[in-house]
Formats: sequence, C-alpha cells, structure tokens
Amino acid sequence: MSEKTKRRWSIGEWLGETDGGAHGADPARKEEAVGKDAKKPKEKLSRQALLLLAVNALFAVANALSGTFVNVYIWKIKNDFTLIGWFAVVHQLTMAVTFWLAGKWVKEYNKMNALRVGVAVSALFYGLVLLLGTQAVYYIPLLGIVQGISSGLFWLAFNVVYFEVTDPGNRDRFNGLAGFLGSIAGMIAPWVSGFVITRMEDTSGYRIIFSVSLGVFILGAILSFFLHKRKALANYDWFGGFRSLREAGGPWRTVSLAMVAQGLREGIFGFMIALLVYISTQNEMKLGSFSLVTSAVALCSFWLAGRLLKPKYRKWGMFVGAVMMSVVILPLFWQVNYGTLLAFGIGAALFFPLYSIPGVSVVFDIIGQNDESAKKRVEYVVFRELCLNTGRLISTIAFIIVISQSTAPLVVNSLLLIFGSSPILVWFLMRERLGQEMKHSSEPAV
Repeated sequence: MSEKTKRRWSIGEWLGETDGGAHGADPARKEEAVGKDAKKPKEKLSRQALLLLAVNALFAVANALSGTFVNVYIWKIKNDFTLIGWFAVVHQLTMAVTFWLAGKWVKEYNKMNALRVGVAVSALFYGLVLLLGTQAVYYIPLLGIVQGISSGLFWLAFNVVYFEVTDPGNRDRFNGLAGFLGSIAGMIAPWVSGFVITRMEDTSGYRIIFSVSLGVFILGAILSFFLHKRKALANYDWFGGFRSLREAGGPWRTVSLAMVAQGLREGIFGFMIALLVYISTQNEMKLGSFSLVTSAVALCSFWLAGRLLKPKYRKWGMFVGAVMMSVVILPLFWQVNYGTLLAFGIGAALFFPLYSIPGVSVVFDIIGQNDESAKKRVEYVVFRELCLNTGRLISTIAFIIVISQSTAPLVVNSLLLIFGSSPILVWFLMRERLGQEMKHSSEPAV
C-alpha cells in the first residue's frame, strides 16, 4: 500500500497546511506558467480553495438573508426610486475607491486581514441599520459608504486569493461551485427572511433578519482565520492596470470595455428586480418565494455549467447565455406582474451561468497568462473592478435621471432592456479571446 493511501488527513491538513505552509507557496504560482514546459493544470480544488468557498458561502448567506430586503426596507419607509438609486450610486462609488486604495494593503501587507475587515464592516452595516431603524432613510450616504467599504475590501481580497488558490484547469469548476453555493443561499435565505418578516408586526421581522445576518458575518470572519496568510508581493503600482491599456495588441483594451459593458447590467439589476417583485405583490413572502424558485433554477444551472462548460465551449456557451439573458426581459413589456417577473427570473437564472462562468474565467486566465502578468494580479483585479463599477455607475445614474422624469412601465422596461442587453456587447468584445481559449484547449498537452 502506498504512503498516500495509508495516510489519514488531520484537520489542519484538510484546511490546507500541506499546500505550502502558513505563508503558502510563491504567489506567482507555478500553475499559471505557460509555454511548452508548463504542466497540465490539475482539475481538483485545493483545501484552501474549498475553505475560501466556505467563507464566500457564509458571506452569500448573510447577504441573501438581508441584502434582498434592504432596498425593500428603505422603500417601505419612503417610496422613492431615486433614493434607492442614490443609495446604489454611493455604494458603487465607494466600492470602486476602496478597491483602488486597498490595493496597496492587499499587495504589500496581509490580504487576509482585508478580507476579514470586509466581513466585519458588513456586520457593522447591518448593525447601523438596526441602530437607525426607520431613520435609516436620512442616512443613505453613510449606509452606502459603509456597504461600499465592506464590498470593496471583501471582494478585492477574495478575488486575489481566488486567483492564487485556483489555476486555469479548475477555475471554471471553482466558479461553478461558488455559483452553486450562492444559489443555495439565495434559494433558502430570502424565503426564510420573507417568512419571518410577514409574520411579525411593522419592521420587527426586518430587525430579526438583520440581526441574524450580523451573526453570520461574524461567523464568516472567524472561519476566515483558517485561511493561510498569503505571502506579501512587490510594491503596489497605483496605475498599473491603466498602463496595460498602452500595450498595442494586448487583451486589456477590449477586456476593460467588456467589463464596463458587464457593469451596465449589474448597476440596475442589482437592486431593481427585487424591488419590482415587492412593488407588484406588496408581500415579502412572495419576494422570498421568487428568490427560492429562481435560485433553485440557478443552482441546477450552475452545477451543470460548472461540470460541463469546458474552455473549448466557452465562446458559444457565453453567446447563448448573453442572448437569452436579453430575450427573457421581453415578457415584462406585456405586463409587469409576479408571473412575468417570475418568468424573467427563471430564464435569467437558467442562462446566467453560461454567460458568467466563461467571462470570469477568461479574465482571470488573462491575468495569469505569464509570470509577469501574475505578479501584477492585484493591479489587474483592481482595474477590473474599476471598469465594472464604471459601468454600474453609468447605468444607475442614467436610471436616476430617467426615473426622475417618468416611472411609467414602458420607461422602466425600456431601461431594463437597454442595459439588460449589455451581455451581448460583452460577448462581442470578448469573442476573439474566447475563441483563442477554445483553440488552446483543443491542442494536445505537451
């Protein structure tokens, strides 16, 4: 019997202590090496990758419990679309600035502390909402700033660590599992929240749910301490990502535009769909059921896509996903009610993984295309997020301008269709890169 089969894993080893010690291996990561001598990437996820998935899952659960209902809570206090829009703008702008400023911390110091602080500040956000109660509508800038800081810190650290614990061979699988777990959270948590809220008087149910979210965030922060401290990198280049735009024939000119286009959809859809479901039904339980059904569909779709969507299928898989994500918006022009919104939600959940998994994987594969690029991963992750938030801000500000003039269903639906069709533009901009990935994946390993 071999040594490998005779061994039993200790808890410490399962958490990843065999992956290179407390400080981890060289973050440049030999898995990202390219060329004839590069080893074929392994499909299996490391224990640190699985632990990162667990932390992300807790973050998703806490946000699914309350994040779906924060805008509804604000809406119930004050029926004002523009107020919701400005809350999103402050959040998006703060998140972008946090990404850029925190890049130095993540690259030169302890990126795991940035992730933990991000989780802790998320807990602080819900603590503030609990403290302010119905007065929260008068502190929208403060709440947007706090939520933006938490999102910026968490997602910057998460994306960098995600790059370090995965490789091109298992990145699609990681993204599929992350989406799968996020779908489970999105399926169960909002339904539970809706159940609790509708059975309590006034805003008591909201306070209970916000309190539970606070506790889950604290649990996530504790679990994050089992993630290894990652090795600090070289000095942070404040404008490193922007300099990549000067490279003639480089991928970042088109990728940056694609990320802006991706953000166009995320800006409005990040808050508007859940709000429309509540406005159409006036029932939090219905909103919870909406999340239950759509997330159940997304769960199955992410699971299948994560297993079947290999690099060689990325180009046309993403095309189908992008087109269908636009088509499913059309029923809303007939009538905006729970039925048409549910049809939209199911369709979007079914095709979103086909669009998102290739898009995310290809960008991070570009970051890891060679050692020099991999060393600048923090700058590229920051640049990617700045592009995404540029798109989010453009669409959200456009929403505020238009909605302040008219809230007619045709106007709202037209906004949703215009910005909701941006995935087609993303695919168009990324198609050549996706085609290259397809070509490389069909070549025999050397």
